[in-house]
Amino acid sequence: MKDPMKMLRQVQQMQDKMSKVQADLENETVEATAGGGAVRVVANGTQKLMSVAIAPEAASDTEMLQDLVVAAVNEAMEKSKQLAASKMQAVASGLGLPPGLL
Repeated sequence: MKDPMKMLRQVQQMQDKMSKVQADLENETVEATAGGGAVRVVANGTQKLMSVAIAPEAASDTEMLQDLVVAAVNEAMEKSKQLAASKMQAVASGLGLPPGLL
């Protein structure tokens, strides 16, 4: 049986690393575009939408604009989730946890 205090220290170290990664993710951004750049969306690593930029010529067709915004936001959120997953996996790999546990 492993030393319980050693396990407790390892858990604390993991929590510290995870907290740092989460704080870092708040400052990292991903960008997505739709409609050939007519809509540009920026999100951070915690899936928070930071900005939306719309080219003036895209505003003339409301229905198309709505679709472009949805597409760009969805792409940015997916990129953000992938970024977060890769950062968290890097922390987990250092702990010897099985893949996919986090």
